[in-house]
Amino acid sequence: MMTYATCPYEFQSFSPTLSRGKGGSQAATVGAQKSSYPEKVTMMMAHAGSSAVRASAFFRRSSCRLPRPAQSWASVSTRSATLSSYGTVVEGDSNTEGFRMFVTSEGKKISPWHDIPLFTSDKTCNFFCEIPKETSAKMECDTEGALNPIKQDMKKGNLRFYPYNINWNYGMLPQTWEDPEVTNKECNAAGDNDPVDVVEIGGRQMGMGEVAEVKPLGCLAMIDEGELDWKVLAIATSDPHASEIHDVDDIEKFYPGTVDAVRTWFRDYKIPDGKPANSYGYDDKALGRDFAIEVIKETQGLYNGLKSRADKGDLVF
Repeated sequence: MMTYATCPYEFQSFSPTLSRGKGGSQAATVGAQKSSYPEKVTMMMAHAGSSAVRASAFFRRSSCRLPRPAQSWASVSTRSATLSSYGTVVEGDSNTEGFRMFVTSEGKKISPWHDIPLFTSDKTCNFFCEIPKETSAKMECDTEGALNPIKQDMKKGNLRFYPYNINWNYGMLPQTWEDPEVTNKECNAAGDNDPVDVVEIGGRQMGMGEVAEVKPLGCLAMIDEGELDWKVLAIATSDPHASEIHDVDDIEKFYPGTVDAVRTWFRDYKIPDGKPANSYGYDDKALGRDFAIEVIKETQGLYNGLKSRADKGDLVF
């Protein structure tokens, strides 16, 4: 049975503005403007048990927004507060198929997938931010392009956007890989041929292309069209609450509702496009920190195995 729900909503549009600091240098800041969208959105909830109440609450949580304002990623600051040796350089225009954002180190372009180390300690990792929180453009590391820059995903010749904002910083762990030839017996699904995804739950909006140190807190075993697509929940070590959040169960104390919101967002985000909801293995549970660390180590091992292969398919090293 299908249920249709309508809900009025507000959206936030983020547009970068330049401000001058000491010495006249320019720094980009991101300002949020709330505006009320007068129409209603119709959302098709394609699984049994959906309700108008849940859909309405979900849209409010997601800060969905239409239409999508142009965003100039070239001017958004992307230098990490803790890993300042990394920077970015942009080629091509924002909001075009030709846009590319490259990561740099000491003035040279590097690959965010291959040239940034994974672990910074036994409990912390480097995180590469592809999509800043409260934005909707579907940006991704180009694993098939030289030096693996960030680009905007395309579908049927059009730039891709999520149907509403993502409410957390979203990106990947360098030097990891989910092997499509390795099946997880619990989930009965193999990897999605990509680096491991990270949902960074902290309060600060990161910049696209930013590299930040994070603490893994747990993970969700999302299954997307039959493929296993791990979502590691993490928090930046620079977050004010990072010293008090050590495991997935601690998140609720400081960011209440976040774990359930993440689970719901990634389960349902394809529904407005008429696709079925995603699902989760391990009885939909958010697995703890120790489990997440093991997933990260396993996918690091799979990545190292991929490096040694003569045939890497379309992936670029």
